[in-house]
Amino acid sequence: MKSPRRRAREFALQGVYQHLLSGNSAPRVEEHAESVEGFSKADLALYRAILRGTIDQLDELSALVAPLLDRKLDELSPVERAILLIGAYELKDHIEVPYRVVINEAIELAKAYGGTDGHRYVNGVLDKLAASLRAVEVAARAQGAGGESN
Repeated sequence: MKSPRRRAREFALQGVYQHLLSGNSAPRVEEHAESVEGFSKADLALYRAILRGTIDQLDELSALVAPLLDRKLDELSPVERAILLIGAYELKDHIEVPYRVVINEAIELAKAYGGTDGHRYVNGVLDKLAASLRAVEVAARAQGAGGESN
């Protein structure tokens, strides 16, 4: 059974995807999502924070992710692009969520909604981003694991 937080991230992914393809505003995306069956089981506050934060900071988040890619951001599938932007938003603005949780949630979204190996790509990019945005947390984890990194 999916947690309310996982459901929130799934709905946020759908909303960011919709925004990327149609340009619909966050309020319009929210209106649509909130009418979908099963939405009531999602963590509403997390959903809104991720959706609005990602859409509001789209240019900044794109600038953080773009240098870590092996191609242009707009050449990624819209699903992987949306997942990377959501992951970047959470890494940047939700430091209360451990970086490994952010990355794992993004991987799970990519496995469920992305291409065949999209989850590996998402993992690699967000690992690099975490190393810069959450350097202290990543270093502490490496020290705690005997210097090993994941």
